[in-house]
Amino acid sequence: MLVTHVTPESGRVARSATTSSYSITMRLHTAPDHGVVGAVATAIAGAGGIVTAVDVAESSNTRLVVDVTCSAGDADHAAELRAAVDAIEGVEVYKVSDRTFLLHLGGKIEVSSKVPLRNRDDLSMAYTPGVGRVSMAIHDNPEDVRRLTVKGNSVAVVTDGSAVLGLGNIGPGAALPVMEGKAALFKRFADIDAWPICLASQDTDEIVRAVEMIAPGFGGINLEDIAAPRCFEIEARLRESLDIPVFHDDQHGTAIVVLAALTNALRVVGKQLAQVRVVVSGGGAAGTAIVTLLLAAGVTDVVVVDRAGALASDDDTLAPAHRELAAATNPRGVRGDLQTVLRDADVFIGVSAPGILQPEWIADMADDAVVFALANPDPEVDPAAAAKYAAVVASGRSDYPNQINNVLAFPGVFRGLLDARASEVSVDMLLRAAAAIAHVVKDDEINPTFIIPSVFHPDVPHAVATAISGRDSGHHR
Repeated sequence: MLVTHVTPESGRVARSATTSSYSITMRLHTAPDHGVVGAVATAIAGAGGIVTAVDVAESSNTRLVVDVTCSAGDADHAAELRAAVDAIEGVEVYKVSDRTFLLHLGGKIEVSSKVPLRNRDDLSMAYTPGVGRVSMAIHDNPEDVRRLTVKGNSVAVVTDGSAVLGLGNIGPGAALPVMEGKAALFKRFADIDAWPICLASQDTDEIVRAVEMIAPGFGGINLEDIAAPRCFEIEARLRESLDIPVFHDDQHGTAIVVLAALTNALRVVGKQLAQVRVVVSGGGAAGTAIVTLLLAAGVTDVVVVDRAGALASDDDTLAPAHRELAAATNPRGVRGDLQTVLRDADVFIGVSAPGILQPEWIADMADDAVVFALANPDPEVDPAAAAKYAAVVASGRSDYPNQINNVLAFPGVFRGLLDARASEVSVDMLLRAAAAIAHVVKDDEINPTFIIPSVFHPDVPHAVATAISGRDSGHHR
């Protein structure tokens, strides 16, 4: 639902979507009049909120205690909802709880035992002395470590906190709630045990060495929210030194889902990967990985644009990472800013910054244009405005159709890698994963507002895992 706000500075009306991430519960004290609930619901609706639950916590001859849960558009809107309720005569807002913060109290994940520890017999097998025999068996046959320990189903989610979501360099402690969430998603969607590893260093050598030292306890390494260009070197060095797969989700997970969505978007508009012109805004970790995978999939005309304009191979001022990217792209030698480069392009893919694409520029793109505005939480262009000019629009937001979400990729990718006991991640695996996601959407389902399956589609993790491992994945270790 869209809620409306008038900004006091300008008097302009702005629109934002209510979301459960700004869900609050207000505890209200009122006189014993159950009709007050209707007044509260009316006040919240009038302020643009959505009431999702009403519970009477206490009722007596003198007082009602009522918990009202509602969704807001953002923190300011939540404050407006409280003020609207507080203004009702006879209603006292006693306490307001932010449900997102309540969910995080004590963390979101835990370790639990898979085996009973009821008596001395259980203890002697799970721990000493019985465990010593298992340790010696692994010493004698190191390959058994995946079969006899959690290593065969475990992933380390490693960050330095330097590029967390859209929040920037906020450090390892502030990154921990995100890494916990990632670990919870691994468990929910692929039954993988994942641990958040937040490192108190942003030095490339220290990060590489730290991951190398903890690697014996894990079956795979998921690098997360590490800033470019440092993330490129870290991934490359770890892939070289470790015998377990290393996967930087901000790069390759994003690239997989983008390719899957683009495959289906082109099915909608009747175009082929090899014939389309693609403009990618953003030459960081995600942009570089997307370009690499698009080229591997058969796209031949990609132009990357950053703050200074189109990357071109004859530009001697480019940084090393951008110079390498330019050498692989822009075959027509296009120069200019985003608006210039977009003319006659078939596809725009944004992994850069909010509001950099004006909706009317899309009119200058080729017929049946495809626009993926993936900057989060605020995209490069408002998806609703872009839809006036483009045939297919996708974003990273859950409140619009066609959400490009890494959750579609990484659980199944690691499920397949662990099941296959893989030692590395190949480009061919990534291409197979993208194709698997794309084909979850059936021919009779696909349309401009449905080019990518829901993250809760039960077939996605299994399809991706099977594509990665090359065999049916039943979540067996």
